[in-house]
Amino acid sequence: MHKLLPDRQPRQLGNSDISVSPIAWGMWRLTGEVAAATALVHAALDAGITLFDTADIYGFDAPEGFGGAEAILGEVLAADRGLRGRIVLATKGGITPPVPYDTSADYLAAACDASLRRLQTDVIDLYQIHRRDFLTHPQEVAAALTRLVEAGKVRSVGVSNHSPAELGALQRFLNLPIVSTQPEFSPLCVAPLYDGTLDQAMAANVSVLAWSPLGGGRLTDTGHAAGALLAEQGAVYGVDAVAAALSWIMVHPARIIPIVGSQKAARIRASTDAFKVEWDRERWYAVMQAGTGERLP
Repeated sequence: MHKLLPDRQPRQLGNSDISVSPIAWGMWRLTGEVAAATALVHAALDAGITLFDTADIYGFDAPEGFGGAEAILGEVLAADRGLRGRIVLATKGGITPPVPYDTSADYLAAACDASLRRLQTDVIDLYQIHRRDFLTHPQEVAAALTRLVEAGKVRSVGVSNHSPAELGALQRFLNLPIVSTQPEFSPLCVAPLYDGTLDQAMAANVSVLAWSPLGGGRLTDTGHAAGALLAEQGAVYGVDAVAAALSWIMVHPARIIPIVGSQKAARIRASTDAFKVEWDRERWYAVMQAGTGERLP
């Protein structure tokens, strides 16, 4: 029976000239001392992870506050100028507490400038609209993103938490490609399989970055049916349920890039165990059904 194995090779970020790793490291929980953050950055690089994903909202519910995660990473990059050239730096804008969302042209221009300052860099490799602002026309968003690219502040653009229709509407007004989309995806959240997100991505060569690939940690619980199956599959290859969960995501033909959210160096390094886990269709679909609690027709 044909086996499915994650592709460990770097790949292009959508229709861009940017090469990225098949696993990303996310910083939504990055907090604390710069020295500790530096160790995590090096752990990711040691694991071959080059795509680093953050957002201006990260840190809002931590002592650092709005922009905190970006600021910590910026301090890490400022302390060792050689690091910046080794990573693909992705961030997001558009969530504006206490007002939910704002992607108006003026706001995006200011938000991007603020991210650049906090990150202590001249350019953001991937700038993503974090969530859809229903009160801004996609033509205005497109114009704002175009200006950021033309100004040299942003190399490429993407979206997060956008439906296929929302991505399509934005792309309609853009003369540059949307290179990535970032949905929640795991055996516990399979909506992208059905709502057209993954199909659109494959058809248009849009990279898929999956957030919460471990289902908020629930998939590491062997008391959950899907977690038990993942642990069982991982054990066959001498790895844990985390590696199996990442592998489960990565064997999809959209070549999904899971965003590892751990803030522990050992766990970041261990994410590459995902490349050891093979799947056949029977086991892959068994995990899907256990995750959703619904039998396929």
